[in-house]
Amino acid sequence: MVIPDQSIAYQFVLFIVTWIMLNVLLIKPIRGVIQKRKELMAEQSGKIEKFSAEAEAKIKDYEAVLAETRKAGNVIRAEYKDQGSTKEHELMAAAGAEASQTLKEARTVLDADVNSALDALKKDVSTFAVKAADKVLAQ
Repeated sequence: MVIPDQSIAYQFVLFIVTWIMLNVLLIKPIRGVIQKRKELMAEQSGKIEKFSAEAEAKIKDYEAVLAETRKAGNVIRAEYKDQGSTKEHELMAAAGAEASQTLKEARTVLDADVNSALDALKKDVSTFAVKAADKVLAQ
């Protein structure tokens, strides 16, 4: 059995003093550091979330502007394509008309040449007939 004496009271007093000293020297500073770390982490976490939200908003804005720009580009491209088709049809019609006119002029010149050649041959037909008859009879 344990007999209580003064040493228990001294040990109790030493325990309380040690506990107070540890609390003042170690536990409170460590708790303070842990609290500061929690606050810092919360602050940094808030900053990270804010930065992420801003980045997502900027990305959405960028994608919206990009989509609008693509739409505008498609409209402009369609307009230029229509203008190009219209211009192509105009050029093809002009080229066809020019080719038709050139063909008509060439036919006129060709008909004139054919007629002049026929006239020349008609003049010489009697001469050729006489020469041919002479050759046939000479044999």
